[in-house]
Amino acid sequence: MDTRPAPHPTPRRGRQALLAAALALAASASTAGPLDKTECIAPAKPGGGFDLTCKLAQGALMETRLIADPMRITYMPGGIGAVAYNAIVAQRPAESNTIVAFSGGSLLNLAQGKFGRYNENDVRWLAAVGTDYGAVIVAESSPFKTMADLVAAVKADPAKVVFGAGGTVGSQDWLKAALTARAAGLNPRSMRFVAFEGGGEALTALQGGHVHVYAGDASEAAEHLKAGAKIRLLAVMADKRLDGSLAKVPTAREQGLDIEWPIIRGYYLGPKVSDADYKVWADTFGKLMATDAFKKVRAERGLFPFDKTGGELDAYVKQRVAHYRKLAAEFGLNVAK
Repeated sequence: MDTRPAPHPTPRRGRQALLAAALALAASASTAGPLDKTECIAPAKPGGGFDLTCKLAQGALMETRLIADPMRITYMPGGIGAVAYNAIVAQRPAESNTIVAFSGGSLLNLAQGKFGRYNENDVRWLAAVGTDYGAVIVAESSPFKTMADLVAAVKADPAKVVFGAGGTVGSQDWLKAALTARAAGLNPRSMRFVAFEGGGEALTALQGGHVHVYAGDASEAAEHLKAGAKIRLLAVMADKRLDGSLAKVPTAREQGLDIEWPIIRGYYLGPKVSDADYKVWADTFGKLMATDAFKKVRAERGLFPFDKTGGELDAYVKQRVAHYRKLAAEFGLNVAK
């Protein structure tokens, strides 16, 4: 006769508890939304305008409690945005919790076909949260004190003045410098350029004396000045002087050069993100940009109001890309078909 005790069956209450836990876990996974465990991709190395754009979303969304978990920032340099654009379209098209930073420079590159086979119709343009402006930046020790000094030096010997650019010929930084040259009656093709992967690298090279001028962005220059960078702005490419820490910097127009270069900053989503998740993000950014907290943070980052989401932004992006195609053609650059 078997005297071993019979195995105890799992108590009914225990089985119910296990089942409830499993169902709760499954429900949690199925209800995880686009604002859970969010990520912002900066398509360059740390320190430039894309980094600034991601940090703006990261800080403001947490401060206003529109997201519960801290937003993760990842860096995906390559092709001034091309690597990130291709990765989102081809490999991560449905990641609803991943936003990618873009700028006016991204749209310029799209206009020139620099993102490969993809164009402006291949992602979901989400939100523009502010605008920046081009700026002509030199090292603090530079002999150039005004735009007139710079123009005179380039006219005297273009080979002796080296411009740093976040990107090669045809990039946004190159075009800002080229427009400056054209406004001064100079041939942009005679100017010397050194290409860098983003504004952070270009500003480091500027301070190290490896280049003499950087046609960068006002907001990133303001951030670097705040951090103690040894740089000076000769001009901003705005229609009027900027507020805040750069209020004393004259515009290019004040110095006789008719140049304006606004730089919008914002985010896009992958092409297969659902309409429902896209709307959640668009509504969230709409709420965010209406808050005083966001307006304060945006101003601290040196950005100016430019609030567009959803269809309004999509239409604006398409219009700007068309404008940049025309501008690129004027400078003899490649233009996307």
